[in-house]
Amino acid sequence: MSPFIETIRIENGRIYNLPYHNRRMNETRRDVLHQTGSLDLDECIRPGNYRERTKCRVEYGKDILKVEYAAYHIRPVSSLRLVTGDEAAYRYKSTDRSVLNRLFALREAEDDVLIVRGGLLTDTSICNLAFWNGQQWVTPSVPLLAGTKRASLLDQGKIVTGDIRPEDLPGYSRIRLFNAMIEFGEIDLSVDKIVL
Repeated sequence: MSPFIETIRIENGRIYNLPYHNRRMNETRRDVLHQTGSLDLDECIRPGNYRERTKCRVEYGKDILKVEYAAYHIRPVSSLRLVTGDEAAYRYKSTDRSVLNRLFALREAEDDVLIVRGGLLTDTSICNLAFWNGQQWVTPSVPLLAGTKRASLLDQGKIVTGDIRPEDLPGYSRIRLFNAMIEFGEIDLSVDKIVL
């Protein structure tokens, strides 16, 4: 079994969304590894020296295995290709991204893929999504990975969940891509940038 990972944003000495990362890590350890005790990422992350946006990558299993830090730069995304990935399963964030990498390779001239599973829109290869319907931002109710930023935005009431099918796209005007490293609104595209 591949190790699991949490990718945590650090900037100006601050750790972002730590309670959400701790919760997901401990849920994964409980659900997959049958661990009843909890780990606290705050005990192994040292954010003090990092001023620029930094990716803290924590590998774990029953225990914390590795903590790494790297400068983070947002990969530009200006277009998405719709791809079907009914076999795509990535409920638990792990080092094994083979299914996502296979789907990403289908992007052709676009910057990333928008993955359809079971007839519903889910995620890109690295981001959760939200679509603007003129009144609210709607995130797919069944993502490939329930991201920590997504959970935070739902708790704040900034996004709501809903089932979105490819044929529903004309009812939306904008799409935002976000994850633990990318703020909500930093990648904002017109829905017509999705290639069917």
